[in-house]
Amino acid sequence: MQSEATTVDQYLAELPEDRRAAIEEVREVILANLPEGYQESMNWGMISYEIPLERYPDTYNKKPLGYAALASQKNHMAVYLMSIYSGQDTTASFEQEYRATGKRYDVGKSCVRFRKVEDLPLDLIGRTIAATSADQYIADYEAARSAR
Repeated sequence: MQSEATTVDQYLAELPEDRRAAIEEVREVILANLPEGYQESMNWGMISYEIPLERYPDTYNKKPLGYAALASQKNHMAVYLMSIYSGQDTTASFEQEYRATGKRYDVGKSCVRFRKVEDLPLDLIGRTIAATSADQYIADYEAARSAR
């Protein structure tokens, strides 16, 4: 379910009330923990948190370097955390911490799916967002590209 909205406010306005409230609550956690150097925008039909091209233009697709995203999909909502795949230790640590909360671990390729905000360990989401500076994320991205 991709949105055609061009602003975050437009995106939120087109959501049903229950989903809007959940997305807004997760968005507040993301914004409160987002390190300097990332910006919030609309990209890929969802709310995106990315490194702007002005700061880092050398991406494989010539789009801003995506760090996280937030979306309302057809059957669920999702927060996308690209940084949890920066290394095996990071992925395993995230999974271990998530499972320790007792909440249902419903994770796909960088997305954490949820049906209501109570399904998410918001403190873990916040810590995960806060964990990687923009400089470190760029370094991780460059290391991954050079390894290919």
